[in-house]
Amino acid sequence: MNIGRISHFWGAALLSAVVFLLTLLINEIVFPNLAFIAGVNWIYLPAGVRLLCTLLFAEAGATGLLLASWIACFLYFFPNDVLRSLVGGLIAALAPYTSYLFIERKYGLGTSLRELSGKRLLVAAVLYAFIGSSLHHIWFWLSSDPSATWASWGVMFLGDLSGTLIVLYVCRITIVSIKRKSSLLGK
Repeated sequence: MNIGRISHFWGAALLSAVVFLLTLLINEIVFPNLAFIAGVNWIYLPAGVRLLCTLLFAEAGATGLLLASWIACFLYFFPNDVLRSLVGGLIAALAPYTSYLFIERKYGLGTSLRELSGKRLLVAAVLYAFIGSSLHHIWFWLSSDPSATWASWGVMFLGDLSGTLIVLYVCRITIVSIKRKSSLLGK
């Protein structure tokens, strides 16, 4: 790897980490009473950032999300539970990256994400919400965590799905609007 690639990788990782942590803060401010249990929300905007960053930056995005998730888990969500924080951060980065790998193989993504129509974004969001909530709850069940219920799985699935759809479609609408305005100005 040359210096340019290394700096691009870590720049994308840092951007992913910062955007994730900012979105986590925004989610806590805008939706303070929508937590079902610690780490499981009815609307979870950071889930959308997780998928978006991995779709845009692949491994670099997943790396930044892993670091940011560990920061959030160790310092905020579960400061007294090292194992839950460690595994929770790993799952938080692995779920969107696994979804990215599937979507990339199925649709052949470029860095512009032009191949992701509205329907494909919906498929990506549902896939990611299913993988993320399932991996988290498999861990909860394996560790005999009392929060491992079908209800908490359902809330995590819906919260991750709603947050992901909000983030992805706001980005898509913004990009389409910018393209339309620039094409109108160019004529």
